[in-house]
Amino acid sequence: MVRSIGLGVQALALLLCAAPEARAACEGPVALQILGSGGPIAEGSRAGASALVWRDGKAVLLVDAGSGAFVRYGEAAARFEDHAAIAITHFHADHVADLDAILNSGAFSERTKDLPVIGPAGSDYFPGVRDHLRALIDPETGAYRYLSGYRDGTEGKAKLLPVDVGSEGPVQVLDDPVASLRVTAIPVEHGVVPALAYLVEIAGKAMVFAGDQNAMSDGFVAALAGRQPDILVAHNVIPEGEGQPRGLHRPPSSLGEMAAAINPRLLVLSHNMQRALVRQAEGEAAIRKHYKGPMVVADDLACFRP
Repeated sequence: MVRSIGLGVQALALLLCAAPEARAACEGPVALQILGSGGPIAEGSRAGASALVWRDGKAVLLVDAGSGAFVRYGEAAARFEDHAAIAITHFHADHVADLDAILNSGAFSERTKDLPVIGPAGSDYFPGVRDHLRALIDPETGAYRYLSGYRDGTEGKAKLLPVDVGSEGPVQVLDDPVASLRVTAIPVEHGVVPALAYLVEIAGKAMVFAGDQNAMSDGFVAALAGRQPDILVAHNVIPEGEGQPRGLHRPPSSLGEMAAAINPRLLVLSHNMQRALVRQAEGEAAIRKHYKGPMVVADDLACFRP
């Protein structure tokens, strides 16, 4: 389930979306499901960052696969065969640690169709999507080289198609007319880590996954200013004040500025860390100075239908 924030927000949110629920296979023509709503620290029972986009009962897009996402993926009744693509925001472990487990599970599926895996290109400091897949499934050096059939579509496996995005954007990275799905990658600032946000357009609806980003991500805001997506998923990682890793993340005041500029019909706060949650009232107030629309804090498996 999710918790509403702000006076009158629950009533407004219910007008925009069906009540968020923790259940398998989100119903409706289009839905967003937060698989993992937690952060990188083992605190409480939240899984690491991960989400699914559903279309007519099929999980057509997996966004990130952080620690614990494998279990939530099964609980959500997602099927590997249904994915049009996998999109990774960046290669910190709390966003990608369970990708190998989901690929391993997918090896037992009937899927043989190629599968795009979208992510940032690497840098001198950090791996990109091609580097990460090579480290997992390279037939000679991969940690899980028994899954190397994913490299070329042999051994009854789907062929993974890495799609890497550099620091210039936005870039359209997927256009799937069958799923009525279009995905645009937008580079964001996350310290020295190459990182992406995603605009997902599906069946006349729009969702934005802001990913991990700091307040210097001006290109992201410029690309989406006034876009008014149905849902904006933002990360509730740090509170206001000194001593926080602002080089990596936006504090609540900056989240509010970002949301006000983009103006979503619903702001979903995920990637929730205890250091932010224990000061949530303060964070709410900082966000509300800028963004006045509906807003909720997501839990694992929560569904939102635009």
